[in-house]
Amino acid sequence: MPPASDPLAHIKAALSADSAASSDFDLNPDVVLPKGRKLRPAGVLVPIEMRQDTPHVILTKRASHLKHHPGQIAFPGGKQDEGDADVVAAALREAHEEIGLPTAHVDVLGTLPTHETVTSFLVTPVLGHVRDRFDVIPEPGEVEEVFSVPLAHVTDPNRFLIQSRRWQGQRRHYYTVPFGPYYIWGATARILRGLAERVSVS
Repeated sequence: MPPASDPLAHIKAALSADSAASSDFDLNPDVVLPKGRKLRPAGVLVPIEMRQDTPHVILTKRASHLKHHPGQIAFPGGKQDEGDADVVAAALREAHEEIGLPTAHVDVLGTLPTHETVTSFLVTPVLGHVRDRFDVIPEPGEVEEVFSVPLAHVTDPNRFLIQSRRWQGQRRHYYTVPFGPYYIWGATARILRGLAERVSVS
């Protein structure tokens, strides 16, 4: 077990807990997914940095003009390219491209179970400790804003709500974990909910 003085001890312990893979359809059991569907591998970084001795998670707000998920809150990350060794490398590369986070500043703590999205990606969340402060450089045209949320807020299951909206003619339910002016929902909230569940039992 990590030492009690380690502010990320509970996160490191949570990474060893058992939990199943998740998907954007978890709260919608009536959805029938096609057999033999092809999912594209992707990695997102869950970057944890210390702010005044308190762990925070760095998140982005996607540009409002983007074709997919405009204006949504997201982790830095994206699909695995041919030049990436694996999804962890993809997550680190995308974090550097999207927010200017140097790969050398990140200690990879581990990964969470995969998450399937409605856009046919199989996403691996990569937890990383950002050791040093860095100059945030939002990717032009892709990232509208970079901000952080206290880790304690998004690892508390009681902070999460289940809401719904009409999507493709059906009512779709999903998790949300609002923070101030930021409406965190969809895949980002579902991944954080999975982490919160692990923290609560570790």
